[in-house]
Amino acid sequence: MDRMKARTMTDTGQRIGLRCLAAVLSSAALAAAACLAALPSSPARKAPAGGADARARALVRRMTLAEKIAELHGIRDATHYRYVPPIPRLGIPALRTTNGPAGVGPGGAGRQAPATALPAPIALASTWDVRAAREYGRIEGAEARDLGNGLFEAPDINIARVPQNGRTFEAYGEDPYLVGQIAVANIEGIQSQREIANVKHFVANNQETNRFDINEIIGARALREIYLPAFEAAVRQGHVASVMCAYNKVNGYFNCENRPLLHGILQKEWGFRGFVISDWGATHSTVDSPLAGLDLEMPTGIYFGDALQQAVAAGRVPVSVIDEMLARRFRTMIRFGLFDRPPKRRPIPAKPDGLLARSLAEEGMVLLKNNPGALPLDAARLKSLAVIGPYAARAITGGGGSSHVVPLYTVDPVPGIEARAGARVHVAFSDGSDPAQAAALAKSADAAIVMVGQMNREGRDHPLDLGDGQDALVRAVAAANPRTIVVVKSGSAVLMPWAHRVAAILEAWYPGEEDGNAVAAILFGDANPSGKLPLTFPQSVSETFAANPAEYPGVAKVARYSEGVFVGYRYYDSKGLVPLFPFGYGLSYTTFAYKGLRISPTRLSRGEAPRLKVQVECAVRNTGRRAGAEIAQLYVGMPSSTAVPEPPEQLKAFARVMLRPGQTTPIRFLLDARSFSYWDTTGNRWAIRPGEYRILVGSSSRDIRLRGTVRVAR
Repeated sequence: MDRMKARTMTDTGQRIGLRCLAAVLSSAALAAAACLAALPSSPARKAPAGGADARARALVRRMTLAEKIAELHGIRDATHYRYVPPIPRLGIPALRTTNGPAGVGPGGAGRQAPATALPAPIALASTWDVRAAREYGRIEGAEARDLGNGLFEAPDINIARVPQNGRTFEAYGEDPYLVGQIAVANIEGIQSQREIANVKHFVANNQETNRFDINEIIGARALREIYLPAFEAAVRQGHVASVMCAYNKVNGYFNCENRPLLHGILQKEWGFRGFVISDWGATHSTVDSPLAGLDLEMPTGIYFGDALQQAVAAGRVPVSVIDEMLARRFRTMIRFGLFDRPPKRRPIPAKPDGLLARSLAEEGMVLLKNNPGALPLDAARLKSLAVIGPYAARAITGGGGSSHVVPLYTVDPVPGIEARAGARVHVAFSDGSDPAQAAALAKSADAAIVMVGQMNREGRDHPLDLGDGQDALVRAVAAANPRTIVVVKSGSAVLMPWAHRVAAILEAWYPGEEDGNAVAAILFGDANPSGKLPLTFPQSVSETFAANPAEYPGVAKVARYSEGVFVGYRYYDSKGLVPLFPFGYGLSYTTFAYKGLRISPTRLSRGEAPRLKVQVECAVRNTGRRAGAEIAQLYVGMPSSTAVPEPPEQLKAFARVMLRPGQTTPIRFLLDARSFSYWDTTGNRWAIRPGEYRILVGSSSRDIRLRGTVRVAR
């Protein structure tokens, strides 16, 4: 599945790319997976930083104060936006940035060039496939560079605390471990193209309601165990080169001037050596922000322009702080080649990247329900299909806001289904605006495909119901045709009061520019669905934090995270709630069996615990008649107490395996000390308590197949 480019590849890499593209074209998932494992590693990650640092500092010493100030903020005029200007006298290039994270979004002076509209990031998270995430990032990084940019504003890794969040579709779901591992791979892919990745939004940007000034009161345990781990993984594992601080406040401080978070945790504790930029308009101070660790104000210089120069002259901000801010950014740009080999615009390979987008969309779709005989469709046994609904009219390429991508091309749903069904199958379409007419059309067809959904966007949160009469439409069609298949195109969890009435449900998310082809491939079985939910689908709104305004969306612009670490499935499990569809859930056109759990060691002394390595092994067998991928999930149930309550289980590892019918494969998980740790608020550190730890392996958070224990002695 590698990108068809010769720019940064060796001849071997090019041959890998050709084989991978062929694998995509033939839907050969095993071959595609093997290709991904063989892709070249990131040159940016391996480049030494020492020489770049010395060069950057020498450059800073030659700058005047006015030049330094000019390099600490972006500019916006008739021809420039998302742009930090150059200083030709010193050979300092401009820094051009562009938005993400679903492909190359808005960039330039109010203009946006077409690019590959990838499936929404929430769909990428649904693959539970780090190799797919790396490839997704490669496409993003290469196309961002194709369009002349040096920094790509992605990935968005904020936790889906509430499914109502308008930007849930931009990120990777509700679990910090899953989010972190997908983020690391995505960053590696972006930066392999010598494009600076920009992980965002640091930290806890978990709602759009009052996002500019909401004050989130978050306990230390929740901050460390839920909201910070993915950022920590991005820094320590992914070696991300830049971070974007968020609009909101955490515990009374705006994030872009939050010294405990930026300087204390990000820079000092995690050893972050990249640079920090503000979200657009998220800077609130001239003195506190630079002293806290913010390096670049975007998009303009309200606080880091003339006001900062005056603060330096008055001695309120030391010149040494300014020099460090510049050195951090310059050395990063030098390391990524932006000084010596600045990006040059070139054509995007639309068709190869589009085929990869299609493959990623197929892999990210989640089959939520499938009555016997409903799916996959068999074109040889069909005479007619009714395709119905507002989300069947055109390709759904993504959500709204700054992540919007202008696609290079689109494949609409009806043409995609017609092409796959063939000339012998009559495909009729209704947008569903007249439910009676839609029901009549469905009744006359062999099967009815209803496409419904919800368009989410930055800047506003949303209800969980589909709205616009779509629930009534599904009921009417289902009453007319027992073989009603619902395709949901949403950016987050939605309510499905009709779920028991329909034969099959496919969560397609926002499939991107290849919508029609990707959905058709799943419906007709050309691709076997393997996606798993990265967030819980509730039965009702009352099961979410929205039931308590103090928790969400907040009262008087204060949101209290009183649930602590009990977020997502942790909350549902601890309350004994049965969701509509649980975290980690997803069906396949084949079946899988688990056996042979082995854990080593099973007993540890407390002194050994900080250095522990626990190996967990099992085997998964494809017991069906189709090739397919299974995602084995490992959860740990930690000892709980009144003083330190724990959820019944927490995801700590996962593995995606592709299996032929009858094939068995061994899986090996390696758990380290962090897998068994909680944040000790008394000692302000990670700690492991004595007791029995349950090891749970299964197909979802509510489908555990194998159980074992590890005991830590006192």
